[in-house]
Amino acid sequence: MDMDMYVWLTLLVAVLCVLPSVLRTLCPYLIQDCAYILHAARFGLRLELYKRRARFYSILDGFLDGVRKHPHKPFIHFMGETHSYSDVDRESNKVARALQKVAGLKEGDIVALFLGNEPCFVWVWLGLAKLGCATALLNFNIRSKSLLHCFSCCGANVLIVDQELCGAVGEILPALKEKRISVYVLSDACSTDGIKGISQAITQAPDEALSPSLRANVKYNSTALYIYTSGTTGLPKAATVTHERVWAASFIQGVSGVTSEDVFYLNLPLYHSAGFLIGFAGCIERGNSLVLRRKFSASQFWDDCRKYNVTVMQYIGETMRYLCNTPKRDNDRDHKVKIAIGNGVRADVWNEFLNRFGNIHVRELYAATEGNIGFLNYTTKVGVVGRVNFLHKKFFPYALIKFDIEKEEPVRNADGFCVPAAPGEPGLLIGKITVKSPFVGYAGNKQQTEKKRLRDVFVKGDLYFNSGDLLKIDHEKFVYFQDRVGDTFRWKGENVATTEVSDILIMVDCIEEANVYGVTVQGHEGRIGMAAVVLKEGKDFDGADTCRVVANYLPVYARPRFIRIQSSLELTGTFKMKKVKLVEEGFDPALIRDPLYFLDLVEKKYIALTQEIYNSVISGDTKL
Repeated sequence: MDMDMYVWLTLLVAVLCVLPSVLRTLCPYLIQDCAYILHAARFGLRLELYKRRARFYSILDGFLDGVRKHPHKPFIHFMGETHSYSDVDRESNKVARALQKVAGLKEGDIVALFLGNEPCFVWVWLGLAKLGCATALLNFNIRSKSLLHCFSCCGANVLIVDQELCGAVGEILPALKEKRISVYVLSDACSTDGIKGISQAITQAPDEALSPSLRANVKYNSTALYIYTSGTTGLPKAATVTHERVWAASFIQGVSGVTSEDVFYLNLPLYHSAGFLIGFAGCIERGNSLVLRRKFSASQFWDDCRKYNVTVMQYIGETMRYLCNTPKRDNDRDHKVKIAIGNGVRADVWNEFLNRFGNIHVRELYAATEGNIGFLNYTTKVGVVGRVNFLHKKFFPYALIKFDIEKEEPVRNADGFCVPAAPGEPGLLIGKITVKSPFVGYAGNKQQTEKKRLRDVFVKGDLYFNSGDLLKIDHEKFVYFQDRVGDTFRWKGENVATTEVSDILIMVDCIEEANVYGVTVQGHEGRIGMAAVVLKEGKDFDGADTCRVVANYLPVYARPRFIRIQSSLELTGTFKMKKVKLVEEGFDPALIRDPLYFLDLVEKKYIALTQEIYNSVISGDTKL
């Protein structure tokens, strides 16, 4: 008996010794999968507890707890200045009291912010949150028709603007006055009639804390923000972001391994969901410090990281490439950055970034502002946006379905149901709309909200969110982003809606019709804007006038850099403009017989695209 027990114990010890090796071979990502599931479950439980409190515990309450715990801890570093948690709290109290008195703001009001990346953005938003107001975050690059549209669709009755952006507001001021909208500028006064200065009122306001009763009716499903997304068609749409969604996005830092001791570098726009929700709100959730910059600077990036002891950076694909394109230095690895959170980086740039700047954990993710499904790469595998795991799929059901690129619609079988994509095959990502994974939609746009809903997918009556993105899942259960579908492409980290650009192009005197699409350029992430246009009868193409119009009405990233003149535009059987062939053909003058033009930023006009210019663009000598 003793001998038998000895044999069994020996076998057990042997099995335990070889088990880790066997598991590493058969399930190489098991430990990482389990750790991620536990992290995600812990954060999910926290959110459920917040929702079940007698009074909902919002991200603002999280900030106020941070103020109580570490009032003197630096919260924001900005251009040599440091603002502690307590400083930001007091400033936000002053903003809230000033706006309460001057603008009469109260719980339930909607306020639009037209501000750049600076500390006042943070305390203005916090101040509005203390009053129970929802906030629309306007892209400070938009102008004219787009700006008016973005402001109008969210139902805001107050607009707060940076002094530097007064000119842009002046263009739409008559329309705002007509709607009896109050406009306040963050300065003492403004030369533009109808825009009131608010800075003096803020300076004179007391900084005492405001009563939580002012926001007593704010619930987890109340609207916290409107964040604008191009989506699939038309002008920017105001995605409704609830307080629950703010919390969920803020957890991304924690799931990525960020702690309260980290310093987070934030150079993405605060009007973006990435910058605001993952960056700013994530720092509140973690209780850490953030370094805020007006905009990204490749030349200053690592110097800033060294100066402020940055440990976590945020990126978009272009950020990585710009950093890799800077001249190599001996101190490239002399920094404390250990985690990078973002999306849109190509595998080759990812590898180059790691080889040059050191062993940084890149947490590539996939998400959409209005979407109900997302992924995060918690492994070290390059080029993926996440992994399939049972818990994630149970709580947030999703699928990849076959998609017809030409018809721009899901493939359905003889019974009228969608067809799941095969393993390794790109498919349209759809997320099941449930109580736990809702799709709230777009403010003031029922039509576009409905277009994002996919019905009768696998059974009669089921309902899914259409992401508009093609993804792929390989045999190891890794998830890869493939491409965008529909009428949107991404350039310089921004979504570009082709229909909006087309509407601007047909304002040009010589252009009759325009079909806008994105084309790939070697060495660049995303797609750059190109347009196939038909000229009005008897008109020649006017490169200078076309440049003037697009410069007046479109932000830089949305302006088509290439134009192709055609005698007619090819249409589908349902009278939609065909883009697939145009995208495939690109802009090579050696292959395309149609006249081609290139937007020369120095000449400020579209000039004939020669083979020499084409070669310069492809080689990277001409900056895009």
